[in-house]
Amino acid sequence: MSEDVIILTEAAALQIKEMMKHNEEEGAFLRVAVKGGGCSGLSYGMGFDHEIKEDDHHFEQHSIPIIVDKESAPVLKGTKIDYKQSMMGGGFTIDNPNAIASCGCGSSFRTDANAGTPEEC
Repeated sequence: MSEDVIILTEAAALQIKEMMKHNEEEGAFLRVAVKGGGCSGLSYGMGFDHEIKEDDHHFEQHSIPIIVDKESAPVLKGTKIDYKQSMMGGGFTIDNPNAIASCGCGSSFRTDANAGTPEEC
């Protein structure tokens, strides 16, 4: 998969850069993944990593190096990650075109190809 798997908005990139600086993670990669679990069967994971594995897809957006593992890449392809600020605070939003259903909490989802095993909300 040669093209970028996810799309990071400028607002999300600014927040991630601030988090990297605050958590002394400069020089780290942003790892985006999908794992089993959550009320709809799959859930998103984002964090910092200092190691690229052999089968990871890696690319850069807004000067942020991003890695996605081989299993998560097809499920995340075309996913847009944004950051929204409101009076109640801020948070990342994930818009995945592959999700056919998502939970009310917004952090778990299901796809046609991979439903996962739902858990209680």
